[in-house]
Amino acid sequence: MFLVPDGTFFVQIVNFIVFLVLLNIVFLGPVGRVIAKRRAYINGLSADIEQAQGDVKALRAQAEAKRVAARREADEVMAKARASAQNEGAEVLASFAGRATEISHEAQRAVAAEVAAAREKEEEIVGTLSRTLLERALGPGTAA
Repeated sequence: MFLVPDGTFFVQIVNFIVFLVLLNIVFLGPVGRVIAKRRAYINGLSADIEQAQGDVKALRAQAEAKRVAARREADEVMAKARASAQNEGAEVLASFAGRATEISHEAQRAVAAEVAAAREKEEEIVGTLSRTLLERALGPGTAA
């Protein structure tokens, strides 16, 4: 039951070797090169992606630093503007307080002058008033 190799066996082995060589030349070699190129391309893309991610992180860090600096600068500007507005408000308040004091003094002087003028005419007014009251009380022509 053992098989005895004859001439066709050796021809089949040679045929198989020729088939392997042709398969390697026609199919396996080019496919291997394409696969190697594809791997290199994918590795290059991976490296580019990693580089881009690193750049994105760096740009985000820069943007955050700029945002923090801008916020700090805006806070400083706001603080200066607030202080300037408070100073200006205090100056305006002081100016109007002084003006109000002047107006009050002028009004007091005017009232004092009117009171003095009224006191100067007090006797004349009292006399006229008393005559008028007497005339009304006693009748016309009785007051002398």
